[in-house]
Amino acid sequence: MRRILFVKTSSLGDVIHHCPAVSDAARRLPAVEIDWVVEEPFIEVAAMHRAVRRVIPMALRRWRRGPWNPAVWAEMASFRKAISFERYDAVVDSQALLKSALICALAAGTKHGMDRASAREPLAAMFYDVKHGVPKGLHAVERNRRLTAAALGYALENSIDYGLQIENPSLKGDAAAYAVFLTMTSRADKLWPNARWIELGRALGVRVVLPWGTEAEKVRAEAVSKAMGNAAVPARMSLLELAGIFQKANAVVGVDTGLTHLAAALGARTVGIYCGSDPALTGLHGSSKAANVGAAGRPPSVSEVLQAVA
Repeated sequence: MRRILFVKTSSLGDVIHHCPAVSDAARRLPAVEIDWVVEEPFIEVAAMHRAVRRVIPMALRRWRRGPWNPAVWAEMASFRKAISFERYDAVVDSQALLKSALICALAAGTKHGMDRASAREPLAAMFYDVKHGVPKGLHAVERNRRLTAAALGYALENSIDYGLQIENPSLKGDAAAYAVFLTMTSRADKLWPNARWIELGRALGVRVVLPWGTEAEKVRAEAVSKAMGNAAVPARMSLLELAGIFQKANAVVGVDTGLTHLAAALGARTVGIYCGSDPALTGLHGSSKAANVGAAGRPPSVSEVLQAVA
């Protein structure tokens, strides 16, 4: 029995991009037990992966806001105890950041990560026992897969499996036909104009659901919904609830955000709209039901998105 610990803490898109590497390891090493360190907002995604035995949550983002709070120190001590609870045959850090390398250093076992030329933050390589070269020009999914294969000693296969599953069928959406529009993202240059969302919704001819995560995103979703007509803005949903509505949707259309990647990873018909980032590096990847449209500096037209949905 081999025990593997993966360190991939955030963000949502990065966590999802690591899922195929976890699936590879489970498939190529049948007797393996896999644990995963992840930031607390993304616990549900790691727990959805059918090969993950134990999710070890951390809250670095929240801890940074209250470094002198005794409760924070207690949580940090509990995390350190959890990550060092057992010895691993390999600890693989695919985040390649200084913060993830320091987390990796807390675990017991041989530490694997990217070398200085490959890591997003070259200083991270100082903390690994074994360093691996991974080309930077590859899609994030493939970089994670290559690192993991090199660390664990197997050859990659061509097929990509995200390995995500939802066990509670009551969360898998309703029977009516609907599409999901993911209009929100953390960067303004990744946004698609409201007018195009409205035109797209009217052209699709089905009910549209517009989820949101922050109050600003809710305001945007409500403005699009009101102008579109046949649309609804639901109450704020958890990642598990969103995964459920993605799986039953006729289509999910979203900008470059982690939720769009989650929809594609779950096998939904998904179209990714790219306005300020490069889909070759971080686009929807590995699903026959997913398509990317647009490019950095060239937002797609409504007709391009409609064609991709069809």
